[in-house]
Amino acid sequence: MSDVELSGRTIIGALKAARIEFIVALPDATMSEHVLWPLARDKDFKMVRVCKEDEGVSICAGLTGCGRRAALLMQYTGFLDSINALRAIAVELAQPICMLVGMLSKEAGVPVVRSKLYSVRIVEPILGALGIDHFCMEGDGDVALLPPAIDRAYARSLPLAALVGHRVSP
Repeated sequence: MSDVELSGRTIIGALKAARIEFIVALPDATMSEHVLWPLARDKDFKMVRVCKEDEGVSICAGLTGCGRRAALLMQYTGFLDSINALRAIAVELAQPICMLVGMLSKEAGVPVVRSKLYSVRIVEPILGALGIDHFCMEGDGDVALLPPAIDRAYARSLPLAALVGHRVSP
């Protein structure tokens, strides 16, 4: 069991460091309180609220076409709902769709692929099958990987998924 803290302030700072301008999001239990709501109040970001995650994939691609950087925030269940849009738009059209995926109910300190929950366990194998670069953020030290990963995604025009390993604190 890990007692490492994952701070919303650190995640928001990493998004700023990566020059993200737009946050495309649906509320989720993992990140809403300490990431999504503070982002909505932060003047450095423009918030785009969507009804379905696959809409967010298309909106992020459109923003990329306009030379803007966006991050798509969603829960892993929305990622699973979005697989076809991700396949078509992010993978086949080679778009830098940068996702922060909340892994609701994943056990802290347990690798995603070893979770007791089947729906959590299958996320990384699906990302691998799609060829989507990904990593898991369990603590603030892992968040340091986010800005260079986003920069790589935009430089290579390829998708990225940062899995948020447990609930975020302030």
